Amino acid sequence: MEENQMSKRLLLSLGIAAVLAPLLLFAATHPQVGSPAPQFTLKSQEGTPISLHDFSGKWVVLYFYPKDFTSGCTLEAHNFQRDLAEYEKRNAVIVGISVDDANSHKQFCVKEGLSFKLLADTDHNVSKEYGTLSHMVFAHAERNTFLIAPDGKIARVFDDVKPSEHSAQVLAAITALEKK
Repeated sequence: MEENQMSKRLLLSLGIAAVLAPLLLFAATHPQVGSPAPQFTLKSQEGTPISLHDFSGKWVVLYFYPKDFTSGCTLEAHNFQRDLAEYEKRNAVIVGISVDDANSHKQFCVKEGLSFKLLADTDHNVSKEYGTLSHMVFAHAERNTFLIAPDGKIARVFDDVKPSEHSAQVLAAITALEKK
């Protein structure tokens, strides 16, 4: 009886390990504060290539989000759009990235009145490099933001972002960092 119980536990443990192992292979860490931001080039909603180095000398709010047209992603985008003039006063640009394609981004921008860049990471490479790619249910970027300083280094990392508060948090972070 006891041997049978141990066999069942071993099988259960192996089953759990088999399910979790692929997920752990994709686990990545975010670039660290103070490190150079990983460079990339992706297509925007207009279908044109946009590179991180295009924004050299500016603050870059690089925000990753799960999916166009979802409630949290729409709220977060609306708040960035609402505060866009404040970002521009601080020499900052907003750049959103998800694994959706450029056409989806274009439709999302038109429907929601967004004027900042949304970039299509359809091959998931940039999301992987920034440690935001999730494979739970379907591959998508997790809701994380990287505030990149004008010198190209990661100045702040925001995890587990709350869409309703996030834009105000990022503006406050830029203000605080500029005072240093």
